[in-house]
Amino acid sequence: MTSGGGVSTLAEVKAVEDEFEVSAYKRLPLAISSGSGCEVIDLAGKTFLDFFSQHSVALCGHCPPRVVEAVQRQAGRLLACTNAFYSSERAALVRDLVDFIGGTQPQLDRVFLCNSGAEAVENALKMARRYRDRPRVVAIRGSFHGRSLGALSVTAVEPYRRQHHPLVPGTVFARFGCIEDVDRALTSETAAVIIEPIQGMGGVRMADREYFQRLEELCHSRGSVLIFDEIQTGLGRTGRPFAADLLGVKPHMMVLAKGLGSGLPIGAVIMMRVVAETISPGQYGTTFGGGPMAVAAARATLEVLREQGLVENAERQGARLCEGLERVPGVSEVRGAGLMLGVVMGFDVGGLVSGLLERGIIVGRSADPRVVRVLPPLIIGDGEVTRFLEAFDAVVRDRIPEGSES
Repeated sequence: MTSGGGVSTLAEVKAVEDEFEVSAYKRLPLAISSGSGCEVIDLAGKTFLDFFSQHSVALCGHCPPRVVEAVQRQAGRLLACTNAFYSSERAALVRDLVDFIGGTQPQLDRVFLCNSGAEAVENALKMARRYRDRPRVVAIRGSFHGRSLGALSVTAVEPYRRQHHPLVPGTVFARFGCIEDVDRALTSETAAVIIEPIQGMGGVRMADREYFQRLEELCHSRGSVLIFDEIQTGLGRTGRPFAADLLGVKPHMMVLAKGLGSGLPIGAVIMMRVVAETISPGQYGTTFGGGPMAVAAARATLEVLREQGLVENAERQGARLCEGLERVPGVSEVRGAGLMLGVVMGFDVGGLVSGLLERGIIVGRSADPRVVRVLPPLIIGDGEVTRFLEAFDAVVRDRIPEGSES
């Protein structure tokens, strides 16, 4: 232990957390001390290239200067301002967010701010049910929407769904990409369809544009709300402002979180005006939602995305990554769009993920044990792409099981 009760080594950190913290997470053997740009540094001073962006949170990289400066300025002015009061900072963010979204999704012009992706999903489901006064929701197999009870009730990634019962009733599941399933499930009792445009935890799985466009048509014709969960895909990660743009779809509602605050907790439900008009004061609440610190971070994040052309960079560098990964022996398929990629191998990728970590590269796993998730910050350049591809190729060649090259 260091003076004052601090901890200075991985072993000390692990011992303290294992003794005093609830063991809710299975952690990598890494204690991160600091981060900058595309890299993080552990307690021993080793540098790692973060190609997972802390679950897509470090959208503009770690500690982007513009965001850090905005948070520091706000910290000296006001730390807390609940929704019982007006806030100039909150007003500026909702205006900026509507402007950012309006370039491609102009029908989404009302914002509800909260603290996380799961909270955004919870509120979106409540709002959709209230809007049509209907009790049922259609969700998609292989989806992940969060771990709170309502969000878990529309999640269909095992083992999460088995962990807590009973769940909120009224959810019917359809197969991803099967429009016939949705057609059968949509009834006069269906309030909404909630869907990830690209399934993240489910293994970076995609469906074709025709499926999504037909889904939009069905929701409109049956009077059901189409909710796009863009918590991971949104804000440029797919090489478009939103995955909905990539698919040519105009959802009724969209949920955002993760990278919106560049590390500070913030979520948002963005909706059409007709949905918002059914909401009255007192029906929804969140003490910290839209708080000054998170709002300052989110405004600066949107500025960085625009001014540095990061949406375009995601498309450009994603294409380079995809092309390079497809040349690695043993890679069966590269799925996804922009800088949200799933690398499908012919074997369990646990050893591959560990091998990359040993070489100073952080990637993620998924519910599919054969898929490596690659979610780098949108600021990556040619150097980071080359470094990653060289390490990935080397680790695969070292660890690939014999006979699994095809």
